[in-house]
Amino acid sequence: MSDKQQNTAAFYGQAVASFAVAMAATAIGIYQLDADPWVRAFLAIAVLYLVTSAFTLAKVIRDRQEGARVVHHSQRGL
Repeated sequence: MSDKQQNTAAFYGQAVASFAVAMAATAIGIYQLDADPWVRAFLAIAVLYLVTSAFTLAKVIRDRQEGARVVHHSQRGL
């Protein structure tokens, strides 16, 4: 018996749509910003760095939780 949770297609779609809307709104905001091009470029790079860091952090947390779950099950003899 597997206790791994599966996300529904609707939840996955909502997460993808939310991410796309947030990135598009941020990109439009940076593009429309009344600032020098180097300032807009800096903000764009900062946003991309923040997004990649967030994905990496989420993966590290997930991997740590899955590792703890495997250790917990192996200690119980499952």
